[in-house]
Amino acid sequence: MNDLSRRTVLSGLAGTAALALLAGPALALTEDQAVTFVKGMAADIEKTINSGRSDAQMFQEFEKLLNKYADMDVIARFALGPAARTASSGDMSAYTAAFRGYLSKKYGSRFREFIGGDIRVQGARTDKRAVIVNARAVPKGQSAVAVEFHVSDRSGKVFNVVLEGINLLTTERTEITSLLDQQGGSMSKLTAELKKRS
Repeated sequence: MNDLSRRTVLSGLAGTAALALLAGPALALTEDQAVTFVKGMAADIEKTINSGRSDAQMFQEFEKLLNKYADMDVIARFALGPAARTASSGDMSAYTAAFRGYLSKKYGSRFREFIGGDIRVQGARTDKRAVIVNARAVPKGQSAVAVEFHVSDRSGKVFNVVLEGINLLTTERTEITSLLDQQGGSMSKLTAELKKRS
């Protein structure tokens, strides 16, 4: 597996949880709670990967995991960038649904290469309004990779993942805003393109 493929697999494993910070009151999240949350997320992902299901069934399951562990309205809005401020509610709703399907297939399509691998949580530390959970992602037959899961003190969910120094949330924003530019800034065309890739 080359470095790019390896990163794609690992980012897929982590990317199901990437989301922007939520507004609202803080939950006073403890480090133990954040660790428990990440362990639960990792276990669900590993269970899906090793289930023996078809690709189509896995993609459907990954959509469920996105809904469970990520605030898709927020992550979709962050990925869209400034255009989210002027988009209609209808356009945002359609785009968010398409974006969720796009992420599920984008990362789910590479999960087959991670069969037999796991995520090993090592500890946590508090940083401003988040708890950073440190872990090691271990693909089968590959060397371990350092991963940081940032769990929001506001939402209680993971809002970002840093994999080998790569910020996955901002990576998605770069890709989606570039795709929007390619569609001439049209939300409907962006949504249609994401559906094609789902």
